Amino acid sequence: MVAKQCKKWCFLLLAFSLPLILPVSAVSAGDTVGVIFVLHGGMDEYSPQNLWNSAVHMFSYDQNHPVYQMVIWNPLFWSAVLKIESGVKFVRKYEFEYERIGGLDPFHALSDNQLADMKAVLDNNTDGLTYEVDYASWMSGDRVEHYAYPRFLNSVPGLFSGYRPLIGLSPSAYCGQQEEDGPWDDCDPQRYDVDGPVERLLKKGATRIIVVDLTVGGVRFYKTFDVVQMTRRALAAWEKKNNVTVPLIWVNDYSNLMEDSYPLEPGNWTPFLGPPDKDSHKLVSGRPNPVAADADLTLLNVEGIEAALSEGVADNDTGFVLFNHGLFDADRAFFDPKIDDTIVLNSNIKDLLLERHPAIDPDNVIGAWGGIRELNPENGLVERTRTMRGEALAYTNYHESDQDLPGDEWGYRYWEALEYLKDRGVRHIVIAFPQVSTDSVLTFVELYNQIGKEIGTKTWLRYGAGDFTTYPDVGHPFTDYWGNWVDTTCDGEDCCFEMGGCADGREYPPPRQEDLDRKRDDMDPSLAYDLSDYGHLGYDPALGSPDPDKPVQDQYTGTWELYTTPSDDPRVGKLLAKHVRNAAVKPLVYLTNGEVKSIAAGATVTWKATITGGMKTASKTYTYAWSLKREGVGDWQSVGTDSATWEWTPEAADTGTYDVKCVVVDSDGYSADIVWESFSVSSGS
Repeated sequence: MVAKQCKKWCFLLLAFSLPLILPVSAVSAGDTVGVIFVLHGGMDEYSPQNLWNSAVHMFSYDQNHPVYQMVIWNPLFWSAVLKIESGVKFVRKYEFEYERIGGLDPFHALSDNQLADMKAVLDNNTDGLTYEVDYASWMSGDRVEHYAYPRFLNSVPGLFSGYRPLIGLSPSAYCGQQEEDGPWDDCDPQRYDVDGPVERLLKKGATRIIVVDLTVGGVRFYKTFDVVQMTRRALAAWEKKNNVTVPLIWVNDYSNLMEDSYPLEPGNWTPFLGPPDKDSHKLVSGRPNPVAADADLTLLNVEGIEAALSEGVADNDTGFVLFNHGLFDADRAFFDPKIDDTIVLNSNIKDLLLERHPAIDPDNVIGAWGGIRELNPENGLVERTRTMRGEALAYTNYHESDQDLPGDEWGYRYWEALEYLKDRGVRHIVIAFPQVSTDSVLTFVELYNQIGKEIGTKTWLRYGAGDFTTYPDVGHPFTDYWGNWVDTTCDGEDCCFEMGGCADGREYPPPRQEDLDRKRDDMDPSLAYDLSDYGHLGYDPALGSPDPDKPVQDQYTGTWELYTTPSDDPRVGKLLAKHVRNAAVKPLVYLTNGEVKSIAAGATVTWKATITGGMKTASKTYTYAWSLKREGVGDWQSVGTDSATWEWTPEAADTGTYDVKCVVVDSDGYSADIVWESFSVSSGS
């Protein structure tokens, strides 16, 4: 349906497609390895110019999006970026958030420290390699030279170039001439005519590029995929110009799961078009993310959770919510294993937390997600709803399933998780966000407001003393109501945002302003939530007024706190450097088996180990050792065969669930092992 609607008004169609996957070869001693650290990015200081740049970056990755097709390279519509609904929302949102933290987001400064720590480790390597480092951001509002491929925005891509004389398309060069505050000071219209990260590394002699990311805490995600694909475009241009080949490996997805799983038809498919005509789905099993699964990353998260414990509350009276974002829409699950990687990280955190704190009730450690658009039965439209907190960023489909929301302890919305813990009688709740490794306005402002509207502002552990370092003017992160970007006029008068209703009789929540036969959008005041003293959960306005001095009815009576991110802990840089060196020096191995999760006894499955990364020598050889472990029965059992492939035909007595392992050792003595978990053999009857 989305694609059909788009065709009615999208008058231009882009012809370029994703570049071919570059061959991944190894490096040899003495080579220069270029390292790109990928970040989410943002802007140090809020300004309309920085927000405009960030929005252009965000929409530049999807050639089917209307902003891409009609705005980025069209001077007639450059001013529309900050006037469309999402632009207005973010202007209002960021004006508040940046002001609340004193005007400066620490994200980039902290990331700079992470990069420096990584570089220091790499500079002291004993690999015989030279490592040159740089970073790229998914969006980089005030550091445009760290957009993955700046000159992509300084040109008119694809078929656009052929129409340029006719419709006046132009490289992206807006400096706010059509804005109320424009033209913007110190704005360079030629700002995108600069080298990006990969060009800078190539000019330093890099013969191979290794990408490592903490874009969303190390899990694989389409935003890093976007950056990698844009980097590949820059590489392709360099290769064509210089007649060379420069391999690239993304450590978090060294098996190229996301590229291999990217839909095939239509040829210009992106998630904006909806479900593809032909998928290319590959299993996650056997193709892990070594960064997300790293025990060192788990420890950093657990220590951040421990920093948020309350000294006055015992472990067995404490609850824990591992709160994360899902996908922007369910169609990204065709190639995006973000949810799978997040559950791996969550599970590791829970296991280590319980190991270090055995008195914690395991049932009090749960996972949670934000909201999504949902079907409104009153109008039959899928739209933003108050039930889902007006949110639309938490589609949580596994890579291999259409099921929304993971099961078991990981399947809550965040307000459901908080209510579950409240009803269990916990006295303190710790909220972690493992997909974030570096502080920003997200951790300092947004998360606090999302939690506060549910279980209160005065229940925040530090509310009494305040935090005037982080929030210099008022000592806390809370706005009067969350959704402070919404329109504030309701049927000609000011809306009421006070929980329980306003004294003059205006109702809360404000009534819906959008006509019922149209989808409710971000700006509708009915989607805003009061940041009340003791929260919405457990409160019914029909039973009485809220009390600013104490919880009433069934509101939360305990305290809560957010975890401490690793940010610029030196161990973050060491972790990044470890994975870069592993990719450069050691073999990285992944398993495939024809994309089957199970077979019947008597059937045959062929396992294959594929090697990427490592040092290249003229006589490099590898040995392979395959083994099996049956669930609940003993230890690993060798199955022989020194080969990259192993053929298995289980017998009737072999029914059960197995882990399959392959250990690879190269002729320099470097080894790697990979495990395919939970492969099933059935009786076949």
